[in-house]
Amino acid sequence: MSYNIEIKKSAAKEIAALPQNDLVRIVEKIQGLSDDPRPPGCKKLSGDEKYRLRAGNYRILYKIEDSELIIYVVKVGHRRDVYRK
Repeated sequence: MSYNIEIKKSAAKEIAALPQNDLVRIVEKIQGLSDDPRPPGCKKLSGDEKYRLRAGNYRILYKIEDSELIIYVVKVGHRRDVYRK
C-alpha cells in the first residue's frame, strides 16, 4: 500500500529555495512518506488536520487522505517560520 505524494505549488517553491545540504534530507523525508505516512517522530497538529515531520531545523507540514491514498505536502520551511500564517 503506497501513497501518492502531491506537493502544493507554494511548497514546491519553498523546497526549491532551500540550501542544498538541507534539500537532500527533506526530499528523502518526503519520499519516505509514500511508504509510511505516519513515521516515528511525526506529530498531528492540534489546530488542523495536518501532520508535522522534522528534518533538522526544517519542518514539513502535510495532510493525509487515507481514503484516496494521497499525501498533500502543504508547507516546508524553517521551524521559526513554518507555523505562521
